[in-house]
Amino acid sequence: MDIHIYDTKRRTKRRFEPLNADHVKIYVCGPTVYDRIHIGNGLSAVVFDVFVRVLRAVFKNVTYVRNVTDIDDKINARALELRIPIDELTRDCTDAMHEDFEALGVLLPDVEPKATGHINEIVTMISSLIQQGHAYEAEGHVLFYVPSDPNYGSLTNKSLEDLIDGARIEVAPYKKDPKDFVLWKPSSSELPGWESPWGRGRPGWHIECSAMIREHLGNEIDIHGGGTDLAFPHHENEMAQSGCFNDNPDYVKYWMHNGMLNLGAQKMSKSLGNIQTVQELLEDHAGETLRYAILSGHYRQSLKWDDELIAQSDRSLTSLYQALRNAERIAGESSTSDAYAQIRSADLPEEILGPLCDDLNTPRALAGMHELASRLNISTDSSEASSLRDKLLGGGWLLGLLTRSVAEFFTQDANLTELEIDRLIEERAQAKATKQYHRADEIRTELLANGIAIEDTRNGTIWKVVKKTVSETR
Repeated sequence: MDIHIYDTKRRTKRRFEPLNADHVKIYVCGPTVYDRIHIGNGLSAVVFDVFVRVLRAVFKNVTYVRNVTDIDDKINARALELRIPIDELTRDCTDAMHEDFEALGVLLPDVEPKATGHINEIVTMISSLIQQGHAYEAEGHVLFYVPSDPNYGSLTNKSLEDLIDGARIEVAPYKKDPKDFVLWKPSSSELPGWESPWGRGRPGWHIECSAMIREHLGNEIDIHGGGTDLAFPHHENEMAQSGCFNDNPDYVKYWMHNGMLNLGAQKMSKSLGNIQTVQELLEDHAGETLRYAILSGHYRQSLKWDDELIAQSDRSLTSLYQALRNAERIAGESSTSDAYAQIRSADLPEEILGPLCDDLNTPRALAGMHELASRLNISTDSSEASSLRDKLLGGGWLLGLLTRSVAEFFTQDANLTELEIDRLIEERAQAKATKQYHRADEIRTELLANGIAIEDTRNGTIWKVVKKTVSETR
């Protein structure tokens, strides 16, 4: 099946054609590790996790690289504030990042390089850019000379005249041009640094990604991803330095950028102080619910993040698990979506794969999941129910949903085990059959007191957990 993605540089949706039909290479910018990640970081990780799952279902080989920025002025400042060594801070924050990503169902990339592990590659690239006349040394700094690149601004559709001098770029007297950006900067004795031809120092942010891409994926890659907030100046500068180094401004064939999360009318960001960390959200919500909420919006659009979105996502996720529970009654025990990890595109339902191949349209894919669930809910044939369940779980794998067993999902907030619940429901049925209605009512009340609501249907009694609101749990 063909995949179409929106290419930021060309500003249009394009059919994806990899450089090598047997091997897709994708690089995504990961977090800077100086604190717990926020849900905006989680959005980018979840979006590209789904996209890589789709790529793996369609193509034979995929190499996914997502970096960790572990050298940065923000890291230095945070370590100083906490009075701990920088490597201790980055190690602890990286471990915490992995915990939060795992809770969101995000799989590990094939390679997770760290900037500090690529200093030699960074120095090599900078030296070459100086030799080619694209960079220069000034007062212990090395800067990229922006006017040397005739293609600068083409990623974000900006001309040199459009760029505001100093906008997100440091203004300094040693620059030949105000738009020039740092490739290397000197380090004082209390800051981390490495020896280089230009003295002891550390790399600039943009050159780190260029060096890691070249080291792990080569001089040309298929896809480069990240948030829209990285398009300028990070990716614009990255494209300039790598394009000049390789003498190939199209060294990235497709640029993909996800939109931002909004809290109210404002973009969520650490600079605005309005972030919600994944850790904080996990105190009140399952990671799978947060993942569903992220996928409920199209990845290129901004997503309004609030309690209602999370609550609706929880209800929608419950309805999918309810369909799986109904299937268990008809077709027997089932597994989780993880059992479908090796599934190929030919075996995946068109209702889910089709939208995901069309510029990763996760809202339509979720609609396809609920369409399958609706058909499963009315099925009475075991063979049909089994087939629909396979499709639902296969789609769940692509989206990173339905990763828990039915029993685990429906007892996650319960005070009773599934066996205890089933025993009480059976006792209630016997009480009703012998007209002991008072006892039947007592059992209903007992179940409700333990967070279990029951409903009598023509197919028997079903139960669900009545989840407490956040305010009730505090």
